[in-house]
Amino acid sequence: MTENDFLPGDYQNLPEQGKVTWKAPSNIALVKYWGKRPVQMPANPSISFTLDACATTTSVSFEKKNTKDGFSFDLFFEGKPKDDFKPKIQTFLERIEMYLPFLKEYHFTIGTSNSFPHSSGIASSASGMAALSMCLMDIEKQLNPKLDDSLFFVKASYLARLGSGSACRSTKGNLVQWGAHQNIPNSSDLYGIEYPFEINPVFKSYCDTILLVHKGQKQVSSTVGHQLMHGHPYAENRFEQAFSNLDRLKPILADGNLEEFIELVESEALTLHAMMMTSMPYFMLMKPDTLEIINKIWEYREATKTPVCFTLDAGANVHLLYPEADKEKVQDFIKNELAEHCQNGQYIHDQVGLGAIKING
Repeated sequence: MTENDFLPGDYQNLPEQGKVTWKAPSNIALVKYWGKRPVQMPANPSISFTLDACATTTSVSFEKKNTKDGFSFDLFFEGKPKDDFKPKIQTFLERIEMYLPFLKEYHFTIGTSNSFPHSSGIASSASGMAALSMCLMDIEKQLNPKLDDSLFFVKASYLARLGSGSACRSTKGNLVQWGAHQNIPNSSDLYGIEYPFEINPVFKSYCDTILLVHKGQKQVSSTVGHQLMHGHPYAENRFEQAFSNLDRLKPILADGNLEEFIELVESEALTLHAMMMTSMPYFMLMKPDTLEIINKIWEYREATKTPVCFTLDAGANVHLLYPEADKEKVQDFIKNELAEHCQNGQYIHDQVGLGAIKING
């Protein structure tokens, strides 16, 4: 599909007002996306687990206005006005207007809330932009009831990408791949797709406990971090590595080979942070407790042979990945050994989920 496939037809009706609500999950990349081209195009392909508990719920109320001169919206985060978010939403609306030309017909009241701390490395922009895109597509569906479900979700992913790259991986589940790859049918830089190959049952119920090492604002935003890949001395090799790792993952995901899964996923996590540490300017988002947790995971895995591993996003928090069959003993390990390294002892138990869902009522 191309960008032209997302241009709308004629709307059959423009309701005076209405309200829609969607819940979209965060995601955690196994093969990381780091570096992009304009506009919001990935420099390399990626793949992620769609999560379940870590999610953003967004409601959009819309009311017809008298003029079409510009976008009109109010924004509330967890019930309070959030003016510092508004420029990002404004930019998003400008990017998607040609695909949703009804946007200037209405005043929107956007209310959003997270089930997890904002700006703490749990991809709140991904779930947030995915939830907003699902709401806007729901409104378009009301204006054009003939819009079919498959295009609905693909276009929602496409729009979400224009707000936050990784958001395009949060509209579906349970494994979503994004970025054109010659060996993955229908893969695209424009939107995420459900992984088209065999997935062993062990990965369909995989657990992810997010260890909240640091819940504050990140030292460097992901947007800035992506930009630092331009001219990075190791960028091209890193991009090639991501393509290669997606090929390596295919038999791993089919066979349920946990040993090779662990090796690849941890390598990807450390490579992501290595790219940050070798950019110019360079920066480090891991904290001392991040490293303490990683070392304890390695020691525990060696001593118990439990197939538990870590991955990291562009932050200090650690995502602890493990099969559902090992849930009880791994969560005891977390409680007894790892919680002490979390801010206020906090962590979030999550698992692989199924993507965005509509909230009725």
